[in-house]
Amino acid sequence: MLGEFREKYINPFTDYGFKRLFGEDPSKVLLVDFLNELLHDEQGRIKELTYLKSDRLGAVEEDRKAIFDLYCENENGEKFIVELQKTKQKFFKDRTVYYSTFPIREQAQRGSDWNFELKAVYTVAILDFVFDEDKHEKEKFRYNVKLSDIETNKVFYDKLTFVYLEMPKFNKPVNELTTRFEKWMYIIRNLNKLDRIPDELRESIFEKLFEVAEIAKFSKEEVQSYEDSLKTYRDLKNSLDTAREEGEIRGKIEGKIEGKIEGKIEGKIEMATSIAIAMLNDGEPFEKIVKYTGLSFEEIQKVAEERLI
Repeated sequence: MLGEFREKYINPFTDYGFKRLFGEDPSKVLLVDFLNELLHDEQGRIKELTYLKSDRLGAVEEDRKAIFDLYCENENGEKFIVELQKTKQKFFKDRTVYYSTFPIREQAQRGSDWNFELKAVYTVAILDFVFDEDKHEKEKFRYNVKLSDIETNKVFYDKLTFVYLEMPKFNKPVNELTTRFEKWMYIIRNLNKLDRIPDELRESIFEKLFEVAEIAKFSKEEVQSYEDSLKTYRDLKNSLDTAREEGEIRGKIEGKIEGKIEGKIEGKIEMATSIAIAMLNDGEPFEKIVKYTGLSFEEIQKVAEERLI
């Protein structure tokens, strides 16, 4: 029935849930606080954000269209792209770099003597998966990327920043959270699993978030929109889980088959080697041993040499 949920709070990894928490004017204060905690070392405090159109077209018709989850500008003209990525994408890093080119190119001043000065561009990717190349780094869930000199590791250009958050790696329990940023990570990771506001999160900004996220306070239309978004998310997740399980089962079956085949091959080689040794002891010629064992001339020669060692 419409509106009957087991969860008390929305799932932030649904399109509707993410936009409700971070993409609407009444909840803009949540996005400002999250970005301030995420980026304060890079660019200081954001005082005000303006939502921009999240679908951007290139300068010419042939350019591909870019669609961001959220696209914002602060009071200094700096641009922020915030992306929620639920599934692995082969060229996702390429995609984020491509997206960053749109806010850069938009700054070109046409019809004037522009000196090419640019405002900073920040791309934030909240990932519901782990990059394959990062799986071995179990504790590292945040990646801060800038253009740097390879030899000195010093930042060469500080106006282009990419932040990747691998959410599945963040597993701190609520009683071990030590920073405001960690509290944000915990909420994004666990919001739909909670049935109340933990005491450790009793701050005004988080109380507002829980209020915005409480499904019981949705209108009928909002509930329907969330239901549709949640169904899409669950269908996608089930498809991915099924594909993963089938891949694991297939791998196990293939492994067993390969193991049996390898075992049989090794057994046959051992038997052929034993026959070759017996025939060598009887003084049989190599040509005859090749015929009866299936071993190559070189293999029989090697057996003969090892027999004499």
